[in-house]
Amino acid sequence: MKKNRTLFLTAVASGTMLNPLNSSMIALALHSIQKDFQLSFTTVSWLISSFYLASAVAQPVTGKIGDIFGRKKTFLTGLILVALSAIGAPLSSTFLMLLIMRLFQSIGSSAIYPAGMALIRDHIKERQASALAVLSIFASAMVALGPTIGGFLIVLGNWPAIFWVNFPFIILSFLLGWFLFPKDIKQDKAHMKKLFSNLDFLGIGYFAAGMVFFLWFLLSFEGKIHYLSGVVGILFFGLFVWRELRVKEPFIDIRIFKTHPKLSMVYIQFIFLNIFFYCLFFGLPSYFQEGMGLSVQLSGLLMLFMSGISIIISSVTGKWIDRSGVNQPIMVGSFVSIIGALAFILFFVNSSYLGIGIILSIMGLSYGIGNVVLQVAMVKESPKEIIGTTSGLFQTCRYIGSILSSIILGLIFGKEVTAENMRIIGDVLLITGIISFLMSLWFSREKLNFRKMRHVQ
Repeated sequence: MKKNRTLFLTAVASGTMLNPLNSSMIALALHSIQKDFQLSFTTVSWLISSFYLASAVAQPVTGKIGDIFGRKKTFLTGLILVALSAIGAPLSSTFLMLLIMRLFQSIGSSAIYPAGMALIRDHIKERQASALAVLSIFASAMVALGPTIGGFLIVLGNWPAIFWVNFPFIILSFLLGWFLFPKDIKQDKAHMKKLFSNLDFLGIGYFAAGMVFFLWFLLSFEGKIHYLSGVVGILFFGLFVWRELRVKEPFIDIRIFKTHPKLSMVYIQFIFLNIFFYCLFFGLPSYFQEGMGLSVQLSGLLMLFMSGISIIISSVTGKWIDRSGVNQPIMVGSFVSIIGALAFILFFVNSSYLGIGIILSIMGLSYGIGNVVLQVAMVKESPKEIIGTTSGLFQTCRYIGSILSSIILGLIFGKEVTAENMRIIGDVLLITGIISFLMSLWFSREKLNFRKMRHVQ
């Protein structure tokens, strides 16, 4: 593994990057798809909403499947599903077929991440935080550059090109994974049948239904609020909890949130981190173009201050965590977010382009540190046997954070994007930063108490 570490990480990273790449590229293709299929924007936007919904549900479900039946099988199967979507989507004669292919893409790319995390946890023991930082770098780069890549591809080959571009990454990841990933433990047919029969399908169904209806409720905030879906979602989550507390082999043993409180805290803090990031990621381009009258090119250039610094700091953070552990980086990352939010409130609106770049660089610094350290903390706090499931839930928290940020932006911006609205967003960023910092203090309390006791002695 020491010899093949780079290739092993390349196999995992080139697969796990497919989900963020495809979730961000589609934004620039919607207009072309809408025109080709002669649909309303509301209808065609389901290509985005359905992807988020399916990913939020599929991440923990496929993670559980990987925990039971094997991580290598799950990873490679996910790549095959993405490949099928890359073939089928450009050949779609109807919008329904295109939507189904998009769901295949979502489920397949969702299966890759939890399986990849588990493979790294199981087979890369040295400098594990640096290894996980590689995944964060690839994912952050794809989120940041996805719209740019998508726009370039659409110019070359119209919207089908955003599906074709998956093939080089699929082939690279599949071939390296096939030869480098250790084989899953071979199990006889009787044991496999027993595992399949013990899979908690009813629990999975309750979880999936609860998540779909709850996210549907959240997405409805952008228009007419659909309260019924929220009530139905809560009902299904209640049934899910009732089921998991009683079944012998649950889909998600929810007792883990009580026995592993730090894992629960990681999930909550990750939601806040993504509210912080996506409020900027979704909100700033609108302000730059509508509020400041900047071109698309200049808006994209200013956004690179945030995403570029985030990518650069991710690799440094991985090495930092390998040396000092997760406690210090968690506190520093959340504290930097407070500094960035204060600078945003006080100086952003009236700043020069350079000033805006400096403020966004501070924001990117905070997100880059937080994204890596929370990912490492999640792996550290997860029981080894369910790392696929817990990794899937971690990604679900990312989608919840992004959806909540879009709701916040919709409520603040209303019908127009103004400088005053940006100051309100700054207040939201400050609140999320303070909450994250207080949570980081709680997370690190054991180490702090230990140091205090040692100092007294």
